[in-house]
Amino acid sequence: MKKEPNFYSKVYDVVKKIPAGKVATYQQVATIISTPRAAQAVGWALRALPTGHGVPWQRVINSRGMISIQNLRAPKSLQVKLLREENIEVKEIDGNYFVDLPRYQYRFSKKDITAVNGILARSLK
Repeated sequence: MKKEPNFYSKVYDVVKKIPAGKVATYQQVATIISTPRAAQAVGWALRALPTGHGVPWQRVINSRGMISIQNLRAPKSLQVKLLREENIEVKEIDGNYFVDLPRYQYRFSKKDITAVNGILARSLK
C-alpha cells in the first residue's frame, strides 16, 4: 500500500491545475483538498517549494485579490512580474499589489477537481 500524499503534495497538484492568465486563492486550494481552514498552510507549502519545481506558485493570492507573500527568496515584486508576464493586470495601491479577482479568478471545474482527487486516490493504491 502506498503512503498517503502529504499536504504539500496535494497543494502542488491543485496549483498545477491553475492555467496561465488565471489566479486562485489560498482558500480555494485548501477547500479543494478538503482542508478549508488551511489557507495559511497552503502559503507555507508554496513557500517550501524547492528550486526548479514547475509549480506555478505565483497564481495563488489571498481572498482579497492581494499579493501577500512574505518570502525573501520570492518577493512580491517577482510575483507581480510573473503574473504580468501571463497578461494578468496587477495594480499597486498604497504599496500593495492587487489582482481583480472577478476578472482573473479561476473557477475549478468538476473535471479539475476529479482529476486532482484521482491523482490523490491513485497514490493510495
